[in-house]
Amino acid sequence: MFEVWAPGAARVEVEYEGARHAMSPGEGGWWTAPGDEHDRDYAFHVDGEGPFPDPRTRRQPYGVNGPSRVYHQDRFAWTDQDWRGRDLRGGVIYELHVGTFSPEGTFQGVADRLGHLVDLGVDFVELMPVPPVPGTRNWGYDGVELYAVFEEYGGPDGLKSLVNACHRAGLGVILDVVYNHLGPSGNYLAKFGPYFHDAKGSYWGDAVNLDGYGSDGVRRYFIENALQWLRDYHVDGLRVDAVHALHDKRAVHFLEELSVEVDALSTAVGRPLTLVAESDLNDPRMVTPREAGGLGMHASWNDDVHHAIHANVTGETNAYYGDFGTLSSLAKVLTSGYFHDGTYSSFRGRSHGRPAAGIPGHRFVCCAQNHDQIGNRPEGDRMRPDQLRLASGLLLTSPFTPMLFMGEEWGATTPFYFFTDHFERHLAEGEGERRRKEFEGFGYDWKAPEPGEEDTFLRSKLDWEELSKDEHASLLGWYRALIALRRSHPDLTDPRMDRVRVDVDEERRVVVIERGSLRVAANLAFDPVSVRLAASRLLLASDESARLTDHVLDLPARSLAVAEI
Repeated sequence: MFEVWAPGAARVEVEYEGARHAMSPGEGGWWTAPGDEHDRDYAFHVDGEGPFPDPRTRRQPYGVNGPSRVYHQDRFAWTDQDWRGRDLRGGVIYELHVGTFSPEGTFQGVADRLGHLVDLGVDFVELMPVPPVPGTRNWGYDGVELYAVFEEYGGPDGLKSLVNACHRAGLGVILDVVYNHLGPSGNYLAKFGPYFHDAKGSYWGDAVNLDGYGSDGVRRYFIENALQWLRDYHVDGLRVDAVHALHDKRAVHFLEELSVEVDALSTAVGRPLTLVAESDLNDPRMVTPREAGGLGMHASWNDDVHHAIHANVTGETNAYYGDFGTLSSLAKVLTSGYFHDGTYSSFRGRSHGRPAAGIPGHRFVCCAQNHDQIGNRPEGDRMRPDQLRLASGLLLTSPFTPMLFMGEEWGATTPFYFFTDHFERHLAEGEGERRRKEFEGFGYDWKAPEPGEEDTFLRSKLDWEELSKDEHASLLGWYRALIALRRSHPDLTDPRMDRVRVDVDEERRVVVIERGSLRVAANLAFDPVSVRLAASRLLLASDESARLTDHVLDLPARSLAVAEI
């Protein structure tokens, strides 16, 4: 049965095989008609306008402006019946972009390299958004037709095959979803109903109508989309993009309603399902359980941890790094979660956040690099291998849920640029300038390549041949050893931040972190230092010349070591 929600329409038709067929109105603004045979192409006409793609199209083979294709979810033959899911607690996430992770740029290209991720020791693969986007390449945040899967990656069966392969390899899958805006091309939702808000939207597009007139149906559109990925694609979790840009003043926030629905589905399918919010609000209510008055997200990205690690390892203090250049900022985030917990933020020009007291560390997903923190730099440049040894050591011994970005484990030298493939001239020609304006005041000399150039995309693909080079292989070994150490020592996965002790020496640029029976010492200076530790055995060091003798650790310049009492 064809069905579409168009509550304000007087006439709706479905077109297939060269003819239009009238649809019947029903309760709640829903219209229906028979004829939804698998693989049949179709489109809708609303009050004489159209043809338009189905807002809930499951397959979009001709691009964002083309007709939809009927796709029945139950035709895929799953083989992951023994998969019981994976809890986020104690896990390590690996974020990747399907189009640039492999030379093929497909779901199969990712599946073919899962052995690398298993050997690395991560627990979850996090996919950047996969719905259809304009053209053939995009980060994914310009997605439309949110129920479908980008054909360039392999379409719906390709995504299911990848999830199947991940589960067979023991890896959970987290999917990045975008509910705060839609892309500028192929967005026909407003033709069907009150999907957008009169209030000011975000920088990226019109605000979605989550609390205005007719918003009940709009909320169901996004909630049912989330449930689709978790139920029909067997995905284990969702990372919800930029929740601070959701416009919702209802007493029951959209995220709380989403949390209720996802927890109910988790009970029904018998496996853990995780919701991770991307939020810059520094508000612990985001990850506070609903029963305690929170929104019930299971975890949230925490930019303060990234900023403290990045600023102290690289020395950069421009823009939002301005408050994070001291080791005391690093000590605060490791023991409190947020640096800005009601303190003044110089970047925002106001006080920001509130304390996260009592929140377990595993509820904060933290990183040294991610797609934004690399791709929003004009040259898309990553940390150097020597910097990554320090940054990864601080991250992977922290009480948080660590997340890696594709290629960082071997110190990939390929950039990760911002890239698009808009076919409208006004969007394609103005994209670079819009990006420059978005980051005015960040202190960058903006010399980014044009986002729409194909070469910008191609240069962002990982070079897997780098793994054959000694420097990259050595760094990969360091990451593997750190993750293995984290897994074998419960002190490192203990999420209780009040049990983390941190001592810093700003003058010598030395930090010592106490994690139960373990001591993590980092020398961020360019000269060697000696540190007295209550430890007697050196477990791991980023520089082989590090020595622990009579409780004195000799640390080479720019190095990190883990010792045990």
